[in-house]
This record gives sequence, C-alpha cells and structure tokens, in this order.
Amino acid sequence: MIRVGIGYDSHRLVEGRKLILGAVEIPFEKGLLGHSDGDVLLHAITDSIIGALGKGDIGKHFPDTDARWKDASSLKMFQMILTLAEESGYTVEMIDATIITEKPKLAPYIPEMVDRIENSGVGKGRVNIKAKTNEGMGFVGRGEGIVAMAVTTLRKR
Repeated sequence: MIRVGIGYDSHRLVEGRKLILGAVEIPFEKGLLGHSDGDVLLHAITDSIIGALGKGDIGKHFPDTDARWKDASSLKMFQMILTLAEESGYTVEMIDATIITEKPKLAPYIPEMVDRIENSGVGKGRVNIKAKTNEGMGFVGRGEGIVAMAVTTLRKR
C-alpha cells in the first residue's frame, strides 16, 4: 500500500533569529519567527508525513501552546514523526520539497540539507529539495517570509 501526503509551511523573517532550513544554519541577517526553530522546510516535510499517515497535522503533534516545543529542533520533531511512521508500519519512499524565498540564495546549501534529512532516518536517495523565488510577488517577494511545500510518499512494509 502506498500513501501520499502534502505539507506546507510559512514563517515571517525577523531580525535576531538564526535562519535554519533543512536542519542547516544559513548565514543571513534574518531568521524565521516560530515557536520552534522555525525551520519551514522540515515543518512542511513533517506535515506531509503526518498527512500521509492520516494523523492530523504538525500543530496537533507539536502545539505552539506547549512549552516543550519552544525553540525546539525541527529535526528532532521530524525524527519523532519518522518513528511514528515506522511504528505504523510505513517507510518513506520519497520526499520532494520546494523552498520559496527571494533571499538568500539556497543552492549552495541544498546538498547539506538533503544529507541531514537523509541521514536522520529517511535513507539515501529519498530526498529531493528545490529552491525557487516568487519573482518579487507577495510577502515572499517582498522578503517578509519564506514558504516551503513538500510531498511525501510512504510505503507499507
């Protein structure tokens, strides 16, 4: 049996925070505002896995009203959901994700993002990440925030 889930996340860019995407710290003058570390990429991927499992969304599992998740590592939250998938009898077949931002340019950091996610329990050759701009349109185009989208395919063992 195969299941597919879609994930989406967006966060506002603010001064005084580190920019973390795909568990990689990106040098930039702003970071993403969020209850956790604000990693929109891992949030979208995590949400896509939760969706494929049919188990709600990321807010259900990691509510922003719970102090345990304040400034938490999104990689750890992702790994917890991978464990949930495994306990439910599923393995990740493929993750395809897109980050949308005007700045910074992310191409140099994508291989490290892929490596971190694959090495956190997904497996080699199962993660694809792309970076796009919004062509100057909307809140992303104005440099106010970053968006990420992801699709995950799970296979029943």
